[in-house]
Amino acid sequence: MGVAGYWGLVNEVLMISSAVIVAFGWYFIRHKRIDIHRKFMLAGASLGAAFFVSYLLATIVIGDTYFGGPKKYNAPYQVFLQVHVLLATAAAIMGVITLRRALKGRFSQHKKIAPWTATFWLIATVTGLGVFLLLFVIFSPGPTTTSLLKILTGTH
Repeated sequence: MGVAGYWGLVNEVLMISSAVIVAFGWYFIRHKRIDIHRKFMLAGASLGAAFFVSYLLATIVIGDTYFGGPKKYNAPYQVFLQVHVLLATAAAIMGVITLRRALKGRFSQHKKIAPWTATFWLIATVTGLGVFLLLFVIFSPGPTTTSLLKILTGTH
């Protein structure tokens, strides 16, 4: 699988763990278990943040891996990847807003965006798993770009 694949696997574990915990947090608020909901959502947000940091580090240290599957699937893969990126970006931005509203006690505003945030994050997680599977499991990985670290240090 290579370093990029193993780091990708770590990222998937972080993202999926975050999504599962967020789903449980959502369950608990639907059942009026506010304290447990808060703990689960903070844990889910923390794992989501850990995923984001890990993903950025992988991009800087290793680079990005290109799709290595058949050329006829490249365009559909790119569309799928862009949908995932848009969902994940929207979920991250919404997550910050949602968390901020909760921490400031603005629960009426928090409740308006929170279900959408969780939904976007859950869908982004599923599409992220799809991207990982297409890049490293279903097809052989394509080449990995030169890392930003090598570009900045001139060691490529």
